[in-house]
Amino acid sequence: MSFPKAKTPERLYNEVESYDLIITPDGPLASALNRQLDQPHLGPFAIPPRRLAAGRREKSEDRLAFLDIIEHDDISWKQIAYAIGNILQCWEHQGSHNAILEYDAYVDDATERAVKRIADIDTASMELTIGNIDPNQDVVIVGFDMLTQLERSFLPDEYDTVDLFTDDPFELPEFRILDSTTAIVDAVINSVSVKNAENVAIVLDQNSEYSPLVESALEAAGIPFFGGPGFSDLAEHRAFLQLLRTAFRGTETLIEEIRPLLATLNIDLDIAHEEKRLYQTEAPELVWLTDFCRKAETYTFGEALTAFKKRANCELETFRDELDTLSIANEPVTEHGVDQLSFYLQSYEVPVNRENEGVLLADAKSAAFVGRDVVFFLGLDEDWTHSPPRRPWVDQQAQYTRNIQGFQLLLQSGSKQHYLVQNSTGGSPVTPCLYFEELLEQEYDRFSDLPSTTHSQRSDLETPTAFEKTSASVSTESVETISQSSLSTYVNSPRDYYFSRLVESPDKDYFTEGNLFHDFAEFYVNHPEFVDSTVIEETVEFMLEEARPLMRSVDEETRRTEYRIGLKTIIFHLGANPPTDDSFLTPSTGRGTNIIADYFDRTVDSPVTERRFDAEDLGINGVIDLVQSRIQLTDFKSGSKKSARDVVKHSSVDDPTDEPNFQALLYLTYWRSKFPDERLKFTFFHFLETVDDAIVGEVDIEDTLTTVTYYPTSPEEYVNREEFFEYLLEDGANKCQKILSKIDYEAYDDLFEVEKPPKTTDSNELIESAFGQQMIDQLEDIIGEYKYVTTGSKQAMREMTRVWERNYFESDLDAFETFIQDRLTELDRRLAGDERFPVEGLAGEPNYRYVDNRDLLLEGER
Repeated sequence: MSFPKAKTPERLYNEVESYDLIITPDGPLASALNRQLDQPHLGPFAIPPRRLAAGRREKSEDRLAFLDIIEHDDISWKQIAYAIGNILQCWEHQGSHNAILEYDAYVDDATERAVKRIADIDTASMELTIGNIDPNQDVVIVGFDMLTQLERSFLPDEYDTVDLFTDDPFELPEFRILDSTTAIVDAVINSVSVKNAENVAIVLDQNSEYSPLVESALEAAGIPFFGGPGFSDLAEHRAFLQLLRTAFRGTETLIEEIRPLLATLNIDLDIAHEEKRLYQTEAPELVWLTDFCRKAETYTFGEALTAFKKRANCELETFRDELDTLSIANEPVTEHGVDQLSFYLQSYEVPVNRENEGVLLADAKSAAFVGRDVVFFLGLDEDWTHSPPRRPWVDQQAQYTRNIQGFQLLLQSGSKQHYLVQNSTGGSPVTPCLYFEELLEQEYDRFSDLPSTTHSQRSDLETPTAFEKTSASVSTESVETISQSSLSTYVNSPRDYYFSRLVESPDKDYFTEGNLFHDFAEFYVNHPEFVDSTVIEETVEFMLEEARPLMRSVDEETRRTEYRIGLKTIIFHLGANPPTDDSFLTPSTGRGTNIIADYFDRTVDSPVTERRFDAEDLGINGVIDLVQSRIQLTDFKSGSKKSARDVVKHSSVDDPTDEPNFQALLYLTYWRSKFPDERLKFTFFHFLETVDDAIVGEVDIEDTLTTVTYYPTSPEEYVNREEFFEYLLEDGANKCQKILSKIDYEAYDDLFEVEKPPKTTDSNELIESAFGQQMIDQLEDIIGEYKYVTTGSKQAMREMTRVWERNYFESDLDAFETFIQDRLTELDRRLAGDERFPVEGLAGEPNYRYVDNRDLLLEGER
């Protein structure tokens, strides 16, 4: 695939060396031509129009104009910045500084005042407007189409032009597709050294994630570079601004929101604090920060900078100079002042003095030519496409021509080009820069639709094996048992499970609150006589104190009500349904701690609460909240209630869902190993389910309970039993009760003699099966061919499927035991590195609502 080839600096020089003056569209191309000179030249040879007009390097005109105007006029900073931007842009496209006044919709008092002030400021634009190139010089323009209207107004009446491109094709090198941003950065860093840094350029979107990663990697490797972070990008400058913002953000500021500031202040907090509120987090490391924020308005900007400089142990003289430039160093710190400072730093690039040595970092949207031998292009995605200014004074076609020619020239910079890209990120395809569509005349959605090769590892730039795959060492630690939560995570997304083993997670409000409720329930079971209304209120306040760092202040009263009702609901249920027997249990260590018991200086040693199990023979582990009786386990839940049907559905191993939850099935499997022939029950107690009901009226405790039963038999045998016949006779639907009242159990049992019912949760499938038709026929023979007999038979069969889909049977637990062993074998194989942990789970694409490490999941099997 190809497009017109750009002329090399050597070829361009050969075409223009006889001229007195060469005008180029940008500085790097001019520098490349100047390096070709083999003899002294009087005055400039190759030079961009602005530099020639100003007689110096170009300065940021928008910032100069802004500083001049705010010094002389009392006017809104945002308003004047908007006006200056329009004036300079219109000037560039129309050739006159007051051309903006012809567009009434963009003219206001600020614009008129800015036009007058700009006319008196020494800028390159004004020199271009009032000056001209010496007509006696022999002038040639390289890349005339890339010059703006203002630059063209500076040209003499007569000049020659030289095209930037030839009729020869430039064969586009293949895109090198890597797994991730970090893989791309590694590929570059592994190919660059101190020795070859002067020959290397890296082109990237300076607003992308590549920019900070590349800069950090080069710094860590000790490789010099320039053209990278600007004034506002320096870590200390950003941290100081974040410090000022934090002072006015209020009490809801989270630790995770100010991590860069904490790093600059050398404050290292455990990740568990990530989602806690700053002012509610008790940590000695935060004292200086919270004290500063509380009294920020007593400082001037200069004093605040001094305090920060001392605490962070950094040099900030350039920032102090900028405060002086803005005339706010001695102004008191206010929220409005911080907003203005933030706006200024976001809007204008403050000059930074630095050595131009080492690797050149070039912005994809600013550069049109890079004068280095080896050039890495990172990303090349749709963010490389310029957003054309939507203003009436802009010639859209001319602007597009400048942009696409600049892109075309940029792609061919250097004698070696390396295009390093991603094919997808965050589960979505990466769209290549839109200019490729016109240059290549081919439709595409992602880079793999274009000539490309896929790589997973990197080596040295100069070797042909630079992008060959290599194997990474993986821990071979075996997993003996798995918990219900880990199993659910693994089934949803094995890769998310893998990262959950490597990455710590922050404390969550619902985890903290859930643990507090669990501890109270255990405490109450151990000391029911101790808990009275005073203890309840004291517990509520203690829970608020513990959870306060994780909640918004506006939610505190709501949480207080929820806590009180939740505690009372726990007391009501456990008081009415205490554990009935513990003689069959051995002592248990439980979870080890109980913060509620510690608060009241009591112990919890009942064998029926928080009972830990680790069954290596089954491959499972867990903690039982409450052993209600020999045949019933109870689990306390602070979340929303699920029906028994949903519990069974989402624990299916034959047809996994995208909301896997194996708790009831796993715990019953363990309990069956202790009591294999017992009918067992598992109850979810959703103690917050009736909070709304408790506020407005009476509570039915049954609304908080979801129970599933394990029957130590087959589903088909169970519905054949006399007890199920009696259940249908008493609690079945009307027509079902009517037909069964006309027969006895022996006649009911005869319905199962010839055909056996298929185990299904689809009632229509059961009704249409051979058993279903046989049941209807036999009942009609006994009772008569009445419509209610058919209806009643169907009602009975629907009740059968309801029982099957709401409970577990022997085959379900047997299948689950096999399922566990299969998953553990598979897990060991993946941990050993024999195969990768896929993103997709057993139900296909993971349900991202239940994924904990979303940002770490890379799509596909690369």
